[in-house]
Amino acid sequence: MIIVTNSMSLDGVIQAPGRADEDTRDGFTHGGWARPYADEVMGAEMGKGMGRPGVLLFGRRTYEALAAFWPHQTDGNPYTEVLNNTRKYVVSTTLTEPLPWQNSTLIGEDVVATVTKLKEQPGDIAILGSGALVRSLMPHALIDEYVLLIHPLTLGSGQRLFPEDSSVKLKLVNSVPTTTGVIIATYQPP
Repeated sequence: MIIVTNSMSLDGVIQAPGRADEDTRDGFTHGGWARPYADEVMGAEMGKGMGRPGVLLFGRRTYEALAAFWPHQTDGNPYTEVLNNTRKYVVSTTLTEPLPWQNSTLIGEDVVATVTKLKEQPGDIAILGSGALVRSLMPHALIDEYVLLIHPLTLGSGQRLFPEDSSVKLKLVNSVPTTTGVIIATYQPP
C-alpha cells in the first residue's frame, strides 16, 4: 500500500510547508506556512504512521531536505530513529549513488515499474512530501491512500498536489481535527 502524507493549504498548495527557504521555486515566498499550526493532536496522528512497518519513498527535493536534517539529530526525537533506520528509496535523475543518508537506494529509471515491484513486498510504502513524484504516480493508480493535513489558510500560489488538468475521485475514510484548525483527512480511491 502506498500512503502519501502531505501538508496542504485550502487552495491545494503543498510547496514548502516547513521552512522559509525550503523551496523557493517560481518565486514562492510563503515557505514555512504549516509550522504555526503544529500541535499535540497532529504530532500524535503523525506518530501513528511512523509505527507502520515498511519503506519510505521520496523525490529528490524532499530527500535532500530531510537528509540535511535528520541524520544529525541527537535530541531523542522518536522520528529520528525511524527516519534514519527505515529503508529509503529516492527517485531522481540527477543524484548518484552512494546516497549520503543511511539506508538509501536510488531509483533512477523506470520509476513506475520499480514502484510497482516495491508494492509487491510486505509492508507499506510511505511518501512524505515529494509532490512531483506523487503526481507522476497518480496516472498509474499506484497511490492507495492520501493523508492530507489541510491547513486553514490559502496561499494563492505555489506547487499543488493535484494538477489542474486532473480529475481524482477519493473517498474520505477518516478525519481528525486539530486544536489549530487543521483537518487531517485520510482519503482512498473508491
